[in-house]
Amino acid sequence: MNIVALQTFLAIVETGSLVRASQRMNVTQSTVTARLKTLEDEIGQVLLNRQKSGTTLTPAGTKLLGYARIMTGLWRQAKFETALPAGLDAVCTFGCDRELWHGPGRRFFYDILSKHPEIAMSVHQGSANDLEAWLSEGSVDVILTYEAVARGSQTIHELPVERLVLYSDRNDTPIIGDPDYIFVDHGADFRRMHAQSYHDAGVARISFDSSWWALQFMLDNRGSAYLPEALADRFVRSGRIFAVPDAPVYTRKKCLVVSDSAAQGWSWFQPLVERLMDESALFNL
Repeated sequence: MNIVALQTFLAIVETGSLVRASQRMNVTQSTVTARLKTLEDEIGQVLLNRQKSGTTLTPAGTKLLGYARIMTGLWRQAKFETALPAGLDAVCTFGCDRELWHGPGRRFFYDILSKHPEIAMSVHQGSANDLEAWLSEGSVDVILTYEAVARGSQTIHELPVERLVLYSDRNDTPIIGDPDYIFVDHGADFRRMHAQSYHDAGVARISFDSSWWALQFMLDNRGSAYLPEALADRFVRSGRIFAVPDAPVYTRKKCLVVSDSAAQGWSWFQPLVERLMDESALFNL
């Protein structure tokens, strides 16, 4: 089966049309159409319904989708590993939630980079759904995410919880009633706990779904916001932001999930997990 045809099929599904798929792949629309036809002829099924408004998956296309992602992911991984230059004999493909890069994500990356020069690293940012799908498909070997469910041959390593602390650019900010308060959406559990603690505080004028963006806005302008302790620590140490005394502190679970087949030959992996369990190490990057 032609890998390029599968990649084209995925591009059509992800963009929703042949035109946008051709733009993404930098080929003509007729090329995309020909590749799709070749794939459908080989399988003997229509995979996509073509309409003026775009494309939708047929039942056969829906069945193929998961396999296509697995096969293209394995092909990408195989190309990467077989093309390793001299001196490198293994690769670790790491998927990380963008909110966890500051702290445990960077620690995982730099630990391998500094202690294992024979290992090549490939890092991918994604949502929780993306990361779990990539791990199941074999596109990545290990993911750092919030709460996860092990699927098949995977092992979950629970890490110390993430602390969400109220910080401000001023050291006299009130817990409730700051007109410059920035709401950062840390997920459903945080929204529920936050609503209970601040039920009479009104609605924040500015909100972000990224801690890093909220912090940058705070530093560039002013304000207060709930941020992960690992992200905020170096800015606290430099005196640029301050923890608001007596404000509620919230926590989120986080975990490292690894493919058992990938980790089978990783003698370095368990010691790295144990180092990640040391919370103090997360604040020394």
